[in-house]
Amino acid sequence: MELRVLRYFLAVAREGKITAAAEKLNITQPTLSKQLMELEDELGKKLFDRGKRKITLTEEGLFLQKRAQEIVELADKTERDFHMQDDMVGGDILIGGGETDATRHIARTLERLRKQYPNIHFHLYSGNGEDSAEKLDKGLIDFALFVGRADLKKYDYLLLPNVVHWGLLMRKDHPLASCSSISPKELENVLLLCSRQALIQNELAGWLGHSTENLHIIGTYNLIYNAALLVEEGLGCALAIDGLVNTSGNSPLCFRPLEPQMTAGIVIAWKKHRAFSKAAEKFLEVLHQEIAGNSL
Repeated sequence: MELRVLRYFLAVAREGKITAAAEKLNITQPTLSKQLMELEDELGKKLFDRGKRKITLTEEGLFLQKRAQEIVELADKTERDFHMQDDMVGGDILIGGGETDATRHIARTLERLRKQYPNIHFHLYSGNGEDSAEKLDKGLIDFALFVGRADLKKYDYLLLPNVVHWGLLMRKDHPLASCSSISPKELENVLLLCSRQALIQNELAGWLGHSTENLHIIGTYNLIYNAALLVEEGLGCALAIDGLVNTSGNSPLCFRPLEPQMTAGIVIAWKKHRAFSKAAEKFLEVLHQEIAGNSL
């Protein structure tokens, strides 16, 4: 498969029409149609369902779309890194991870870095541990933030000076809002939204001291923002980490920590033996300084 043909394929998938894609790519429609047919022949799979008005992707086409996007993104990033002048520190830094207050360390690091090297640009990708690990393993991001129990055997990492506390996010008119903390017993009759990552890593079961089967978990989430909206609407309460949702002032929500405490550390990780760009090397260098200064 040629990179050029994958770009053609992605353009057609995006536009939904051969004519529109050919226009965007500045090639003729017959040329584009021929390239797509050759791609299908090469893979031995039908990638498109060709309707009268629109082209849609088959199941195999959807699979290729995801892979092709990853390949093109990685190729583009590699090309950008090589195009930077040897004596100039610049380029892109790609960071994935969940929502935590530890992002402030990343922000301060990037601020210092940008003052020294204005040709550096950064891109943040929000997602849970699974999402971030997948992107990190495929080389689509340089660094990933992991919260709690993560399998770090494949990575080098830096422990950040943050500890997050788990608790219950609920409406201020909920019966448990009058409690100063939430015990395992008090969770048993609550409709719960739970972080998928906490369930997968068995963090919640470890805190409970038994399986989560007795809890009324009505749904899961990977990032807290939308889950908080469901809590606002009275759908249930969310098990979440502190500091991510505004519960002050006129907010209808409140947060109560779990008792005994359920905490998690945070690391920023990167693939072992990863060939970093100059921008990524400088980021790691300045982040080490930021963390060292924070610990003084």
